Amino acid sequence: MLESDVSLDELRSLIGRHAGRPGLAPGGLLLSAVEKPTPPTATVAEPTLAVVAQGAKRLTLGDRIHDYGAGQYLVVSVGLPVTGHHTQASRERPFLGCGLTLRPAVIASLLLEGGPAAYARAVGRGAATPRGVVVSDVSADLLDAMVRMVRLLDRPADAPVLAPMIEREIHWRLVTGEQGATVRQIGLADSRLSHIGRAVRWIRDHHAEAIRVDDLAGMSGMSASAFHRHFRAVTAMTPIQYQKRIRLQEARLLLLSTSQDVADVGFAVGYDSASQFSREYRRLFGVPPGQDVARLRRQAEVLSATPSPL
Repeated sequence: MLESDVSLDELRSLIGRHAGRPGLAPGGLLLSAVEKPTPPTATVAEPTLAVVAQGAKRLTLGDRIHDYGAGQYLVVSVGLPVTGHHTQASRERPFLGCGLTLRPAVIASLLLEGGPAAYARAVGRGAATPRGVVVSDVSADLLDAMVRMVRLLDRPADAPVLAPMIEREIHWRLVTGEQGATVRQIGLADSRLSHIGRAVRWIRDHHAEAIRVDDLAGMSGMSASAFHRHFRAVTAMTPIQYQKRIRLQEARLLLLSTSQDVADVGFAVGYDSASQFSREYRRLFGVPPGQDVARLRRQAEVLSATPSPL
């Protein structure tokens, strides 16, 4: 049996034992155990590493579909509105995964300390605009570091000292790995990804306002044509499509968490027409706003009435 197979087996065991238990995980660590396929769920994903130990998942960004399964990892490099669902999961073989929040400051520090070694795989790839989501097979070194991070859940006294070191190692494995060209740009303040990220954050913070591509391009230090091209390369959407997705996801949250009616929520997120809001909401989520929020509330009631197995 290969060393990587042993590490993957241990990762499955650790995730299965700890997923869902209360308590803080070290270093922004996230664990997931799911026992059945799930419906597509829309969310805004922040810069994250996700490693799959068992099962499979699908993430959709615009018109791009990313399937990833056991022994693979996915990186989200900038805040993006994505739709994800578990495609392989059962009670006998649940989906098991772990993730880590990616920190630009850690990546920047590693680039400074690593010098030329941090760019060893950059030859011939530096000119390409990085994508917002990438998938690769997990290397033995990255897998080993993830296993050691999750092991700290069994050794909470060690976590304050060891977790920051292992977190830096995981970031280093990504920086120098197959998707290093994308990961490195997360930590570079003047990278194309950082410039697009600045525009992305502005749209998210001002999603109810009208936007002008020329203004966003100026904010990013690019011509309008270059900005449009790089924005689409990273997000798989135009700026207007991105804003629309953010508006609709924010509307869904407002409908679920407040008592505002559908028309008021539509106006609150930037729509001038209630009918246009309902039409575009249905196109994204499959049902009109009122039906969707009623279904989500029923699901929440069922979950809250279900006793915890822990």
